[in-house]
Amino acid sequence: MTDAPTTVSHPAGRNTPPFMEIRDLNLWYEEKQALTDVNFDLYETEALAFIGPSGCGKSTALKCLNRMHDDTRGVRVEGSLTLEGDDIYAPEVDPPLLRRRFGWVAQKPNPFPSSIFNNVAYGARLHGLMRNRAELEAHVETCLQRAHLWDEVKDDLHRKAGTDLSGGQQQRLCIARALSTQPDVLLMDEPTGSIDPIATAKVEELVMELKQSKSIVIITHSMMQARRVADRVAYFHLGRLVEIGPNDKMFTGAETAEARSFIEGKFG
Repeated sequence: MTDAPTTVSHPAGRNTPPFMEIRDLNLWYEEKQALTDVNFDLYETEALAFIGPSGCGKSTALKCLNRMHDDTRGVRVEGSLTLEGDDIYAPEVDPPLLRRRFGWVAQKPNPFPSSIFNNVAYGARLHGLMRNRAELEAHVETCLQRAHLWDEVKDDLHRKAGTDLSGGQQQRLCIARALSTQPDVLLMDEPTGSIDPIATAKVEELVMELKQSKSIVIITHSMMQARRVADRVAYFHLGRLVEIGPNDKMFTGAETAEARSFIEGKFG
């Protein structure tokens, strides 16, 4: 089993430095080590897919990127995680301000128990991004348009998000909400794991569009989905990042036996 890589070139072939660099990431829950010596880079305007068996550390690693473990009792994180060269775990970093740069989309749609408008407006209001009501309304419309939801909800933005929308619509609303803080990175933890195939196709289309302007890290258990949307693929197993590489290489000639077996459906 080999450790994951050193820096690689941008997946699109551009000669640009990594947007994030993760080096020697280790994490413990109390005495149990959940991540061991994880190393990878994240580039601007790429989609990086995390794959691997359940319980292998994918979600744990994802939550390290925006410090979601900070309030989890008994968690200890070691290693170097930098964003545009700055240590995100440095004492002077304000975690809420850091998290503004990351949008989060969970597996199960989790709209707030409020209106469609308030769900999308929440982040912009919290961080004071808009100067007045007119700017806020325009921003909400833009986020809903980017999530391909505007035409379906524009006639009644004040209906309840949790009861008046389908599961797929709720997930696209959560993506619009994630975009409302104008993040640099979208973190998506199995975003299609609980919605139907038609809604899944719409979310995948969104990922393909959004990665033109943002970095995206997406956890998926669907090898077909990873192949459709990802520029690079990272295979986790037992808390280690075993292999990472370009999409085509991982799916046609992964270097490690563990990755090949998982991709071919022989275990996991």
